[in-house]
Amino acid sequence: MAGVLFFLGCAPKSTVMVDGWKQERMNRIQLDFCVSEPQVKEYIRRYIPSVTDKQMRDWEKSNALECRMIDGKRYYFRNAGPNLFRIDSVARSLKVAQEGIELNGYDKVNQEHLPRVIAAVKQTGECRVMPKRMRVTYTLTVEPDAVPDGKLVRCWLPYPRTDEDRQQQVRFLSASEKKQSFSPPSCMHSTLYMEQIAVKDKPTIFSESFEYTSFAEWHNLKPADILPYDTESALYKEYTAERETHIRFSPRIRQLAAELTKGETNPLLKATRIFAWIHHSFPWASAREYSTLDNIPEYVLDNHHGDCGQVSLLFITLCRYSGIPAHFQSGFMMHPNAWNLHDWAEIYFEGVGWVPVDPSFGIPSFAQTDDERMFFLGGIDSWRMIVNEDYSRPLVPEKKFPRSETVDFQRGEVEWEGGNLYFNKWKYQMDIEYLE
Repeated sequence: MAGVLFFLGCAPKSTVMVDGWKQERMNRIQLDFCVSEPQVKEYIRRYIPSVTDKQMRDWEKSNALECRMIDGKRYYFRNAGPNLFRIDSVARSLKVAQEGIELNGYDKVNQEHLPRVIAAVKQTGECRVMPKRMRVTYTLTVEPDAVPDGKLVRCWLPYPRTDEDRQQQVRFLSASEKKQSFSPPSCMHSTLYMEQIAVKDKPTIFSESFEYTSFAEWHNLKPADILPYDTESALYKEYTAERETHIRFSPRIRQLAAELTKGETNPLLKATRIFAWIHHSFPWASAREYSTLDNIPEYVLDNHHGDCGQVSLLFITLCRYSGIPAHFQSGFMMHPNAWNLHDWAEIYFEGVGWVPVDPSFGIPSFAQTDDERMFFLGGIDSWRMIVNEDYSRPLVPEKKFPRSETVDFQRGEVEWEGGNLYFNKWKYQMDIEYLE
């Protein structure tokens, strides 16, 4: 079964373990699908006061309203109401008519930032420019009595990678525990690991503080600059191959990639077609937990929307099948007053190297020039923290129980001898000081 793959390459040792994961996955789905129809209608009536049952069923049929039948009752995804006005074009237009359109926080920052990055690259001839130094305190708080008194709590916190050209001068400052360990650079998920003994009636708090410098990167790519691939190289073979669960060359992916790149041989122009198609086809919407999805690119195609990691995995899959090496990258967007979890991609062009691509940021609505419009195909802003170079890879030290986030690694992971602690048992916070 597809769910077995969520054990990150470790084959289940018994039927009990498989059955245990089935129940855990169902528990996670129930946490995501927890809103009743009256609650969803209450939200929808803010913009559509006369919403009808027929409209509800039509939106459900189109997947604009995500719902599931659980124990004979209809439950909606926890953000189904807001998502409706992002996904359905008619609903979106009604909301815009009432509230207008305003740039989100990161777009407000990038509206000024991107033209400056482009100008700096053209002036200096360097592809990495405009460094931003940040001091970060990251805190993970396990709720009181989530772990019995006296039991050991194991915790993995996200930590900025030290092997990235556009992320430099990483400096560890402090941690809540005197003893801690860092994952090696070879680990695809960069972590700071700590342990602590739970105390009755008290939260278990893990924290870390560090500084690092993040650079913007932009490549003024031209089709003529792209050389033919060495299709026999190890890099090409690895990064154009399928990967378990979420990079699968299904018949639909094969047909779609062929249609999108038909008649085109230049890798940059192929990637441009895929990038633009994703931007115009899939509005951003709040996402279900990835651990409950069997195949994320297929989910995006079925549901006609996706968040940053979902559209990035679709982009990567289409690129790989089209002969363009691609891989997943993620961590955080660190824009002032707009920080958040975020995922994107990198693709490889012979003669240029690896370049960043952010399919979720896509073509900015504020863009005034062609360079700005296609900035995020071969470019990325200064406001990032890179934690992951891939998805669904083992943590170091090894986690004993299935992760809360079986695909990405951003918020952190926590467990004790009794099992994994899922997201509803703890919270996280990031405090950022901009030092420039």
